Amino acid sequence: MRLNYLFSKITKKIQIPAVKNSKIDKTARVCSASHIVNTEIGRYSYVGNFCTVVNTKIGNFCSIADNSIIGGASHPIEWVSTSPVFHEGINIMRKNFSSHEYKTDKETIIGNDVWIGNNSLIKSGVFIADGAVIGMGSVLTKDVGAYEIWAGNPAKFIRKRFSNEVIEKLNNTEWWNYSDSQLKEESINFNDVNKFTIKK
Repeated sequence: MRLNYLFSKITKKIQIPAVKNSKIDKTARVCSASHIVNTEIGRYSYVGNFCTVVNTKIGNFCSIADNSIIGGASHPIEWVSTSPVFHEGINIMRKNFSSHEYKTDKETIIGNDVWIGNNSLIKSGVFIADGAVIGMGSVLTKDVGAYEIWAGNPAKFIRKRFSNEVIEKLNNTEWWNYSDSQLKEESINFNDVNKFTIKK
C-alpha cells in the first residue's frame, strides 16, 4: 500500500505546470499540472494542483487550492453568435469569418492573504480584496471585500472574518509587504489577531 501511495505521488509530481507570459515570485509555488497564463503571482503565494489561472494578478501570501479556475476568456453574448470565429484574434479553430473588435479577457485581481478553496470558479474581471476567503466549490461572479468570507453557487457573502475595527488595523499594517526578517519577528503573534494589532 505504501509503495502504491509513493508511486501515485511521484506520478503527480511528473505532471509539471505549464506557465506562459507570467511573472512568478521566486518564493511562490505553482503545483503539478496547473496552467498559468498572463499572470503575476506574489511572494509566498501558491497555486495548487490542476488549476487554471488566466490574466490574473495574485498578491502575496495567497493560498489557491487544487482544481480551481480563475479568469479566462469571455464571449460576446449580445452578438448574433458567441463563437470566437466572428471576432478578431487567434482562436482554437484557427479561422475568422470576420474581425470585429472584442476584448475576450478582463484582468482578475486577487489581493494579499486570500484563501481560495478547492474546486472554486472565479469569473474573469472579479476583484477579491485582502484577507478574503472563498469557500470550496464556490462559483464567484462578484467582487469581494476585505476579510469577507464568500461561498456557494453562486457565491454569496457569509460574514466578515473580523470586526471592522480589526480589519482596518490589519489593512493599515500591510504586513504582507514586511521583509522576511520583519515577518520572523512579528509572526510570534500571528496566531492572535488582537495581540498583533494592539499596537498598530
